[in-house]
Amino acid sequence: MFAWGRATGVARIACRWLAAFRVLLIVVVVLAGVLLNAHAFAARIKEVATVQGVRPNQLTGYGLVVGLDGTGDQSTQAPFTAQSIIAMLQQMGVSLPSGTQMQLRNVAAVMVTAELPAFAQPGQRIDVGVSSVANAKSLRGGMLIATPLKGADGQIYALAQGSLIVGGAGASAGGSKVQINHLSAGRVPQGATVERAVPTPLQQGEHLQLDLNAADFATAREVARAINAAKGDGTAEALDARVVRVRAPVEPGERVGFLADIENLALMLAKPAAKIVLNARTGSVVMNEAVTIGACAVAHGSLSVTISSTPIVSQPNSFNNSGQTVVSEKADITIAQQGGTLMQMSAGAQLADVVKALNALGATPQDLLAILQAMKSAGALNAEIEVI
Repeated sequence: MFAWGRATGVARIACRWLAAFRVLLIVVVVLAGVLLNAHAFAARIKEVATVQGVRPNQLTGYGLVVGLDGTGDQSTQAPFTAQSIIAMLQQMGVSLPSGTQMQLRNVAAVMVTAELPAFAQPGQRIDVGVSSVANAKSLRGGMLIATPLKGADGQIYALAQGSLIVGGAGASAGGSKVQINHLSAGRVPQGATVERAVPTPLQQGEHLQLDLNAADFATAREVARAINAAKGDGTAEALDARVVRVRAPVEPGERVGFLADIENLALMLAKPAAKIVLNARTGSVVMNEAVTIGACAVAHGSLSVTISSTPIVSQPNSFNNSGQTVVSEKADITIAQQGGTLMQMSAGAQLADVVKALNALGATPQDLLAILQAMKSAGALNAEIEVI
């Protein structure tokens, strides 16, 4: 009896050790998978590609905003505003005597823009943007008169009208002026009614075409692989770095369900190419995590030149009738140069090391533009630079 109990205890201990070993093995496998895929990140097909032909369309129109509190266009400097008012009144049966000079301060000529979404149907409403085209001081409190919105083919696809929402505010008095944000542009939420639908080629043909947002051979291959794994081999084929051709069902209902399935398929995308985007106007610098640098040394200093001008008045003596008062300027020029710091950067440094090192130099965003371009020219920066 004692031997049987001892054997049972040994068996239980062995089972516990076996269970612990299995858990440890699972953890090791999971960690190995995470380490192997550390260079990739997950996304869905709908986030990296679009269906060809399924896109919005831009609409534009010219209209008038009325009801402004004396902040509209000045008729003498913007004669087309008065001409537009005259033409609108004539359409309504109001005739003005020839040669009438209209001094309008509560009307502004505007351009109206909108984006017609894919599959938009007549009767649906869309947002519109309104921007002044003349010298109106503010569109706040105005009403947009019915404005037809046309597409690139000259056809009318929507009709816009409504009260403007302007995000800015301002006031002026006695030569002083205070303004917050922009006053000459605004929006009319749900301000346009769709009058015509745009046909799409979604239901045409046996194949659909997925267009990647960015050209990348690895992404195109991964999109085709994910679709074939879910829908069967031969369903998708990557034609180049941006286009993936997909064989889809012919029936409309089945095609919609097919697209709903594939656009939510998960992808394991490779790390994107190293790239730096520089905005020369604002000094913004954006780098992705793939940016690395080679071994280099960077010295950064600043040189400032200050020019100050002091007016000097030279007057003749009181008994000198032939003399004239002369005003001249005395210019003082000062040059100040701050000592630069030499920073050594090791090869293969990552983005965090690059930012830390450049911040240690005291470089401003404007300085980074020149530093990064110089590093690229020296062959020490492993990234593509795009200046916008």
